[in-house]
Amino acid sequence: MDFKKAAAEKAVSFIQTNTVIGLGAGSTMAHIAALLNEKINKGLKIEILTSSYATRKLLEGFGINLVEANRVSSIDIYFDGCDQVDKNLNALKSGGGIHTQEKILASMAKEFMIVGDEGKYVNSFDIRYPLVIEILPQAIRYVTSIIEKEYPGVATSLRINDKRDGAVLSDNGNYLLDVFFKEWPELSVVNNTVKYITGVVETSLFYNIASSFIMGGKDGVRILSKRKVSSRGIV
Repeated sequence: MDFKKAAAEKAVSFIQTNTVIGLGAGSTMAHIAALLNEKINKGLKIEILTSSYATRKLLEGFGINLVEANRVSSIDIYFDGCDQVDKNLNALKSGGGIHTQEKILASMAKEFMIVGDEGKYVNSFDIRYPLVIEILPQAIRYVTSIIEKEYPGVATSLRINDKRDGAVLSDNGNYLLDVFFKEWPELSVVNNTVKYITGVVETSLFYNIASSFIMGGKDGVRILSKRKVSSRGIV
């Protein structure tokens, strides 16, 4: 059984007609995009926007017209995957380096629903995945020094482009710094401490933003939520 697809099918069941839907990046979002295409062809009327170039190309390949984020002030539901999500529905999104765009849409959404398989769920984050910080290029040395001073023993690494000489640049033209902790600090503290360093644009920690996690697993699909879930959605 494809746990991600099962979770995607459940996620799509919450979508109502005449709503604005946002999609993030990853294989689960590809499942949602394909399912939405089927529903749109059957008459579902929605507006869609995405934080991901890959998801955009997939949707456009289906012939779906997208809305630009700067054209709307709110989203009904934003769906996205993650590297890990903890028991308090804090999420870590460190792989793609597009967390700033993703967090904008997540913050605009009335409901931010993480969708994925049960392997993403942990009691607390482990140290396999870094905190990724998007940093203005002129502030890279300054921010790195502050991080290393604030969290002794931390390992920092500027993402380097393996396709050409130089650093990886975000879609916003900024640097991405991977920060590997020996042990994760208190999330509420690290969230505020790092974000308020001058030169930091955003981090890959989605602290206290998600409203639910739709989790596919061997026992079926479960919904972990901060609010009550009904057949019509989250209330």
